[in-house]
Amino acid sequence: MAIPNAYAQYNNSKVLTASPAELTLMLYEGAIKFCNIAIVAVEQKDIEKAHIHITKVERIIDHLRQTLDMKYPVAQDFDRIYSYLSRRLVEANVKKDEEILKEVNTHLRSVRDTWKEVMRLAR
Repeated sequence: MAIPNAYAQYNNSKVLTASPAELTLMLYEGAIKFCNIAIVAVEQKDIEKAHIHITKVERIIDHLRQTLDMKYPVAQDFDRIYSYLSRRLVEANVKKDEEILKEVNTHLRSVRDTWKEVMRLAR
């Protein structure tokens, strides 16, 4: 019983002490993880599990989109990316389409990798 509690405390501490950039990276990582789970669920014809995890990805994308600081020109580019991903996720959820999920996951990985590079250069 103590091990899961210690793990939860560690994760909570990790989030509470993370910089905004690190939190954004965690959100990308979470979206990729949930998208991977949704892909497997679609492959296994587990409709409910696929829906739950696609919805989690949608919520992360919505959060990322809502927290954009639109005074920066690059935010408009991210807004277009997030808008596109949101539309594709809705389509993937309606159709339970593995290929759309794989496409979304490819985009998420690309954005995450770009974000990692930005973080590296900012150090």
